[in-house]
Amino acid sequence: MLRIAVPNKGSLSDPATTMLTEAGYRTRRNGRELVLVDEPNEIELFFLRPRDIAVYVGQGTVHAGITGRDLLLDSGVEAVEHLPLGFARSTFRFAAPRGTVASVEQIEGLRVATSYDVLVRGYLASRGINAQTVHLDGAVESSVHLGVADLIADVVETGTTLRAAGLETFGEPILTSEAVLITTEQYRGEPALATLVRRLEGVLRARSYVLVDYDIPMNKLHVAAALTPGIESPTVSPLQNPDWVAVRAMVPRAEMNRIMDELYEVGARAILVSSLLACRL
Repeated sequence: MLRIAVPNKGSLSDPATTMLTEAGYRTRRNGRELVLVDEPNEIELFFLRPRDIAVYVGQGTVHAGITGRDLLLDSGVEAVEHLPLGFARSTFRFAAPRGTVASVEQIEGLRVATSYDVLVRGYLASRGINAQTVHLDGAVESSVHLGVADLIADVVETGTTLRAAGLETFGEPILTSEAVLITTEQYRGEPALATLVRRLEGVLRARSYVLVDYDIPMNKLHVAAALTPGIESPTVSPLQNPDWVAVRAMVPRAEMNRIMDELYEVGARAILVSSLLACRL
């Protein structure tokens, strides 16, 4: 039975549970279960702290897990990113009091407060910069004002908290993070893991595409088909009126309104768009 670690709280928890539900797996209902067995799908879910998940995966206690890319890299364990999941995106950056630090090179000899010691030390070492890391479990923005550190390295979403603390980001992002499915080289070839990956990929594609149906005059079909080529090719069906055909194709969700406008301009009518729950391509 495949053993999967799932975040039990925080920004990763609800989206991970939703994605597994859409992939056809049983998930916890009352939010208190620590272990859940889904026998029909031959999977066992363990609800753990997001920061601990990479450790359990790296030690082989579980076969795979869902966590943040930043947490994986900060864990220092022998686990690998297997599939990006497209949610909980964030940017990891340095920040310092306004006007004090303008480049990463100026960090030399300074104190950096962070909850991601391994990640920050590795980043600085790769650039030959010697700085002291000060580990804090949270609220690192206050560390500069309290004199514990000279600057911080932390996850930045909107930057509102940083500005309130009198800090500003500088330099290039240390890391762009998102939720990822992780495993080890030992388990990459597990058939049950391959099934999980296919299902999750199906959810990701379903979220990225919509299904468009429309009617088009036969003499404009070639133009419309160029706008909606589908995956292999569009499905074309005859209508009672021999001069018209019905067309169905998958199109990128982000482009659907532009495509609908262009289809209408070339003569398509009865243009309908439907969401997808899951797919296999």
